[in-house]
Amino acid sequence: MNKIIFKDLEIEHVCKPTLKNSYISVNKNAKIVLRTPKVSQKFITDLLTKKEDWIRKHLLSVASNKPEIVNLEDELLLFGDIYSIDVQEARELREFLSALKIQNQKNILKCYDNFYKLYANKYLIPRTVHFSNIMNLDYKEIKFRKMKSRWGSCSYHGVITLNIELVKIKKELIDYVIVHELAHLVHMNHSKNFHNLVQKYIINSRLIRQELKKIHLHPNP
Repeated sequence: MNKIIFKDLEIEHVCKPTLKNSYISVNKNAKIVLRTPKVSQKFITDLLTKKEDWIRKHLLSVASNKPEIVNLEDELLLFGDIYSIDVQEARELREFLSALKIQNQKNILKCYDNFYKLYANKYLIPRTVHFSNIMNLDYKEIKFRKMKSRWGSCSYHGVITLNIELVKIKKELIDYVIVHELAHLVHMNHSKNFHNLVQKYIINSRLIRQELKKIHLHPNP
């Protein structure tokens, strides 16, 4: 890992030989990260030149504290960062979009929804299994829904429902939501005992909870 200076931009370069593609992300703290396999300096310079306008657009968005909205068919919001759609993680999304017979906003949004549901299954289920094991708590079933006002829920019957939109936010926030819902298997309330149980597995759970409250779900992918 090293720093790259490109014009007036400071970029963190992460080189992983196992990567198949190169991609750039800009997070909420205006941190620019370039991830690549082993490539030449010329390749890096050419890529940054190609993506310079995209990088600067998102830096301006961060500076003005605008809500994170991606450009359809060009970008992807995943784990709190906005990526160009050509990243490896967006492979299934590109396949969904390329298979469209009618290119309109409704169908494109459906492709994004299908992608996020697919990604939710791949990421959220293993994380839920992980925490259920270390918390020694058994749930009956995991379900996924796209919800407008809730990150998750837990029923009296042990059914945990997670919002597929979770994969858009930071991983530490996702872990909090999962532990939160698992804790409801013991306490079906938000009592002191409930919060103590969450705090046992999520450090700074109160601060994370406050951060979650500041995030507003947006219909745009």
